[in-house]
Amino acid sequence: MAMLSSAGVVEGQKRFDSPSYFFRHQLLYGVLPGLILFFLAARIDYRFWRKIALPLLILVVGLMVLVFIPRFGLTIRGAQRWLDLGFITFQPAEFLKLGLVIYLAAWFGQRAGRFGGNWTYTLVPFLLVIGFVGLLLVLQPDTKTLVLVTIIGLTMYFFSGAKLKHLAALTAVALTAIGVLSLTSYRFDRIEAFFNPKADTQSVAYHINQALLGVGSGGIFGVGFGQSKQKINFLPEPVGDSIFAVIVEELGFVGGMAVLLLFGALVLTLTHIAKNTSDQFGKLYVLGVAVWVVSQTFINIGSILKLIPLTGAPLPFFSYGSSSLVALLAALGIVANIAKHG
Repeated sequence: MAMLSSAGVVEGQKRFDSPSYFFRHQLLYGVLPGLILFFLAARIDYRFWRKIALPLLILVVGLMVLVFIPRFGLTIRGAQRWLDLGFITFQPAEFLKLGLVIYLAAWFGQRAGRFGGNWTYTLVPFLLVIGFVGLLLVLQPDTKTLVLVTIIGLTMYFFSGAKLKHLAALTAVALTAIGVLSLTSYRFDRIEAFFNPKADTQSVAYHINQALLGVGSGGIFGVGFGQSKQKINFLPEPVGDSIFAVIVEELGFVGGMAVLLLFGALVLTLTHIAKNTSDQFGKLYVLGVAVWVVSQTFINIGSILKLIPLTGAPLPFFSYGSSSLVALLAALGIVANIAKHG
């Protein structure tokens, strides 16, 4: 929240005439409801979520479908990813991740040890769920969430004891599908900018060049908290996808490493909980949440450091966006209950 406050000062003043807008909005609509859901989920027996896994998945998929209905769907920058219910606006795709992790943990948990049999028993139902969800994400379009959902699904399939030849076939299909989707104009521009960031620094490669300038300017200890120059009308999405560049510019290599160590500590904690959980549903759920956090973190930071093409995924817990924060905190609340009772 401190880094969001710093990163959003200029953007908040310019767009909403309030330098503290992003901090206040994230606090009221992200942190507070997220913590409420965290503590509620931590008190509910985690086995309850296994019982309602299918209805919960149907609910979140239904919310995804509502996005395409003009009365409810909200289009921003050419993407239909937001749902406007009048009293609240949110991104259903963020809660889709949580619903999918719960459903796959329940479904795979019931079939543990039975993945060596008929492939139609294991592979076809899994493909139907991932395929339908993937289709909805393609139509929005939301490639970053599609990639995340695919990684989460494949990894949980692997953790559940799937046959390696099935996993290899699924991975090949997923990579091919994502490769074909990347041929569309704006996605191809990002790939072009990745391989040749100096070709068009004022257009398709502008974002990655400004992000790298911010990271490079930070040095070892940074230019100082609140002193970022890139956030002043240079760096696109300083409170969203690019917040890691602001963190490293202001806090330097030391600050960037501190962020990575925090994520590392969280993931180690999650894997420790999973290792010590005897219940298969609880184990798979915690591993699914760990993969969710790791994948989204790598996609965001990897994009900003030009390790992978720019995708626009938010940095978990840091980037502005109440839907993402609420979903993550709710997910960790269930983990807390598993740590206590699993």
